[in-house]
Amino acid sequence: MEFLIVLGVIFVIIGIIGCIIPGVAGPPFSFLALICLSIVKKWEPFSVKFLVVLGVLTVLVQALDYLLPAVGAKKYGASKYGFWGAIIGMLLGIIFVPPLGIIIGAFLGAISGEIIAGKEASKALKAGLGVFVGVIVGMLLKLILAGVMTFYFFKALF
Repeated sequence: MEFLIVLGVIFVIIGIIGCIIPGVAGPPFSFLALICLSIVKKWEPFSVKFLVVLGVLTVLVQALDYLLPAVGAKKYGASKYGFWGAIIGMLLGIIFVPPLGIIIGAFLGAISGEIIAGKEASKALKAGLGVFVGVIVGMLLKLILAGVMTFYFFKALF
């Protein structure tokens, strides 16, 4: 059982680091830490409702982490070309330049999409800035959720 506690601590650490390094799923690791501790403590520290709520929040925040850069691009005036450019750039960035490729790819993809759509460079750059803002907001949401799960993990551990 000590193995699961050590594994939970490792998951907590990966969870926090994963919130900062793009492309690494931080909150799911933090959630797994809660599951490990629940198994060790025979499901005593956390209610089923608590785990379900955090599980749903984990899925939601992970989805938002991938969507917010594209939404940011749209909010900052990107056309559908910029929106899809951000998504395609993000995917290519993850594949070719991990882990920072998600930010770089989304930013450059949004700019490229806008230039393909015929927008001038300053408007294309503004769309790229929207992507950057979306990435930062996603990162903050992940950090908040992973921080909450880390708090409850250590509170229940001791």
